[in-house]
Amino acid sequence: MFLKSVLCRSLLLFLLSGLFVLDASAKANSPAQLASLEKSVVKVFSTLRGPDPFKPWGKASPQEVTGSGVVIEGRRILTNAHVVQYASQVQIQTGQEGDKVPATVEAISRGMDLAILKLDDDKFFDTHAAVARVNKLPEVTDAVFAYGYPAGGNSLSITKGIVSRIEFVDYDGSVGCLRIQIDAAINPGNSGGPVIAGDKMVGLAFSGLMHAQNIGYIIPNEEIELFLKDVADGKYDGKPILLDVTQTLENPAVREYLKLEKSVEGCIVHRSYEGATEGLKEWDVITQIGDTPIDNQCMVKLKPNLRVMFKYKVQQLAVNGKLPLTIMRAGQRLKLDAPVFRGRPHMISDLAGGYPSYFIWGPIVFSRASLEYMSFISNNAPALNGYAYNASPLITLRGERPTKEREELVVVASPFFPHKLVTGYSNRFGSVIYAINGVPVRSLKHLVTMLRDMQEDLVVIHFDQRYGETMVLPRKAMLTETEGILSDNGIRSQGSPDMMAIWNSVK
Repeated sequence: MFLKSVLCRSLLLFLLSGLFVLDASAKANSPAQLASLEKSVVKVFSTLRGPDPFKPWGKASPQEVTGSGVVIEGRRILTNAHVVQYASQVQIQTGQEGDKVPATVEAISRGMDLAILKLDDDKFFDTHAAVARVNKLPEVTDAVFAYGYPAGGNSLSITKGIVSRIEFVDYDGSVGCLRIQIDAAINPGNSGGPVIAGDKMVGLAFSGLMHAQNIGYIIPNEEIELFLKDVADGKYDGKPILLDVTQTLENPAVREYLKLEKSVEGCIVHRSYEGATEGLKEWDVITQIGDTPIDNQCMVKLKPNLRVMFKYKVQQLAVNGKLPLTIMRAGQRLKLDAPVFRGRPHMISDLAGGYPSYFIWGPIVFSRASLEYMSFISNNAPALNGYAYNASPLITLRGERPTKEREELVVVASPFFPHKLVTGYSNRFGSVIYAINGVPVRSLKHLVTMLRDMQEDLVVIHFDQRYGETMVLPRKAMLTETEGILSDNGIRSQGSPDMMAIWNSVK
């Protein structure tokens, strides 16, 4: 009986404590606070006109998309970059109001997937307050609520979940950022909506995981603050990043090879960044970043139960392009300031939110290879295998840096326009230009300059690949036929403005 009585009293105390917690939570989020918060979450309507890398003289067909956003300080709205990138028109609306308010993109970071909107009607913010943000990471298992306007309805949606995981990962293959995983439902349309703990924002929803249940991702406030600080001057410069390639120090044979004592923990430099003239070297072991120890899995501890990749600390510690590190080199402990960079240049880069440069010469369209252009290979395994077997630079030079000899790859962007000038030649769509009349092509600008200044009657085009053909074309006929080809195909300009400036300039 005594044991039963104790259990009953314990159960009663537990229930009462639960009621107290629920009551405290209710007071923290009063109806007035909830109403104010809901008014500060908006639905974003965008009409996107992205590039068409295979028809670079035009744009892709308009695409109507919706997302979410949240009012922040400075009478601005924060949303995801992918909701408004390439937007020709942006509008916002709240669930309680019918009118849509025109907006413009003030700042954007595609790598961090963040964007700021300014409204044409600034009075909107008189009745829609900024949502407060916490200045620290949430704890795993903290309860959160995802606010937004996902597909399936027009009113505000609120889903509940917990924080499941916190990691430092590459968002787009080039920019490392913190990412919080939650199990609250994140669906198309939630992108850009706030995730709330208590009555404050802990991050911004930006993606879900396809073919998986209850896995959504948010951008934590720490990353948002870095973005807002960066764009305070009106432009986004990018995060400092350490570009040296590293590997773990877990294997005992590696430790034996480096003659390291058991007490030494850290991260091995696999390859130093080729763009740096000083700093880390191959086989250096990074033991500390600032004053923070690095373990053998290249991780640092942020909390007793939270570790992330050590490169997370770069964004906190880098000053004036330098990062304080402690390393072991050839058995000696050293301190050095390693160089950090804002972005890594690639021979095949993305369009950085712009549209492709191009130049049309006769029935041939030339352009730069870009990540957007590479989509016809990236999503096609047979094409990928074929281009690899043919030693196409689109594959072999995919991760290389630009050089003085070759700043970028120039490609035939589109199938040839039908014309007798290319009779007998196979379609060279997707081929990389190696040389014009024996002169290696450094860039699209260089190619246009050579075609402009050339005096030879015949133009010989060599392609950079194992198999294929070499084209020989009559220069004067290519020039005289270009205007008619443009007219027949409804193309207004022979080239993009930057290329036409070169073509029309005096030698």
